[in-house]
Amino acid sequence: MGDFSAETISHIDRKYIQELLEKGDRIDGRAFDEYRDIELEVGPVAAKAEGSAIARIGDTRVIAGVKVLVGEPYPDTPDEGVTMVTAEMAPIASPLFELGPPKEDAIELARVVDRGVRESETVDVKGLCIEPGKKVYMVFCDLYTLEYDGNLIDACSLAANAALLNTRFPEMKMEGDDVVPTGNELTLPIRNIALESTIAKIDKHIVIDPVLKEEMVQDCRLTMAIDIHDNFTAMQKGGGSGPISLSEIEHAMDMALARNNDLRKILFEATGRTIT
Repeated sequence: MGDFSAETISHIDRKYIQELLEKGDRIDGRAFDEYRDIELEVGPVAAKAEGSAIARIGDTRVIAGVKVLVGEPYPDTPDEGVTMVTAEMAPIASPLFELGPPKEDAIELARVVDRGVRESETVDVKGLCIEPGKKVYMVFCDLYTLEYDGNLIDACSLAANAALLNTRFPEMKMEGDDVVPTGNELTLPIRNIALESTIAKIDKHIVIDPVLKEEMVQDCRLTMAIDIHDNFTAMQKGGGSGPISLSEIEHAMDMALARNNDLRKILFEATGRTIT
């Protein structure tokens, strides 16, 4: 999903993709504003996580797992819980990924997806407070790549939001200095949903949901988080240092907005939940 060296893809492939775009075609036959086939499975690892989901966009597949722990709030937000997204780009998904500590691409992936969750105020963090200044729920969403053929961000955004909607965890309360279960089960206090849509700029062309070979020749990419009210809650440029004009940004926003309802429909149908 990051910046690829010129050697990663041949000049023949680069020229072929560019010539196709000039003719109004893409290498997999899709329209410029068309996503690949999308599948979403909810709760695949229910025994090991409070919430989970697998999202597939074409041949890109990721899994999200949510853990809910009890911890202490930050001193400056004593009545707010914590949400955090992490990502691991596992070598099993692609020879482009390496073993070891998270690389720059994995850190960027986590930050972009995390920003989409935070800036849309997906989770009501005040609803995660057990007792102000003492104990809160801490929600960790971990993302792992399973297969990689471009556009990890949108697949991770879809999986993360589905896993958050799928999350069930035991309610806790304070008894003296101890935290004890009440015997009840809670869902996360979800107040909004913002799914991310990513476009690639290749020469003068804008395409949504780029496959890996398109990412390898892109000048840059633009990721937009759009919430249930069709508000753009976050925007991130990456994937290259090429320029993108205001008119191209507006075109990308229109394209993303037109497709976002389709993504939300898939999300709500898979999770059985609707946020309004």
